[in-house]
Amino acid sequence: QVQLVESGGGLVQPGGSLRLSCAASGRILSIYAMGWYRQAPGKQRELVAAITSGGSTKYADSVKGRFTISRDNAKNSVYLQMNSLKPEDTAVYYCSAGLFPALGGYWGQGTQVTVSS
Repeated sequence: QVQLVESGGGLVQPGGSLRLSCAASGRILSIYAMGWYRQAPGKQRELVAAITSGGSTKYADSVKGRFTISRDNAKNSVYLQMNSLKPEDTAVYYCSAGLFPALGGYWGQGTQVTVSS
């Protein structure tokens, strides 16, 4: 009965920042990691970042040093701080939960992030 709901997407200029949030409506298994995928039209879905309940993280090479993932286990929530955004970051970002690092057990509906001048 787990549902994931994302928020925080929008339009931002190159070099700007956004913070995405994802809240689970139900309890998630303690072994489940949480994180973010993204997909642009005509492109493959890719894992952006994932984090375990213990704080281990995985990032796509393209976002290392710019994005930071964090998690609040008590709130069953995960966050993605996105800094120094580039046009190539434009995509629909999906919250996901599952086994680390692939996730995929549960999915949110997605939130649009557009980076454009």
